[in-house]
Amino acid sequence: IRGEGVILFGKNTVIRKTIRENLDRNPTWGNILPYIRGNIGMVFTRDHLLSIKNCIGNSTVPAAAKPGMVANCDVHLPKGPTGLEPTKTAFLQALNIATKINKGQVEVLNDIHLIVDGEKVGTSQAELCTMLGIKPFSYSFEIGTVYDDGDIYAASALNIT
Repeated sequence: IRGEGVILFGKNTVIRKTIRENLDRNPTWGNILPYIRGNIGMVFTRDHLLSIKNCIGNSTVPAAAKPGMVANCDVHLPKGPTGLEPTKTAFLQALNIATKINKGQVEVLNDIHLIVDGEKVGTSQAELCTMLGIKPFSYSFEIGTVYDDGDIYAASALNIT
């Protein structure tokens, strides 16, 4: 949203403290204090809110699998060449993935359901995704609440035309 607004992320305690210290400048800022919990970010803009919502909604960032994170989608490893060198066959066999060496690279013999949606990602699964250059997950912003000149309403109100 470069040029259209500013996105602010920070520690919630610091954000709350800053708002409380500046309530004398604008008392309506106190209305957003109950909404500052969990992982939040704030978007400041003078543009039309619907265009900012659309801009933010279209922004997704691919993310690598990390050990211990809960998967937000299924990850499948298709059969075929992987591009890995033959020294990696022992690692794949430790994960019970049937492989063979073909033309100097490791080839997976069967389609593999590597990571199940809703389950924690294991260390070996995350390492395999990294080795194969797979970034199976994505992150995006989710607009929850809108603060507009002292008024607070749900983001779904922006869908009303």
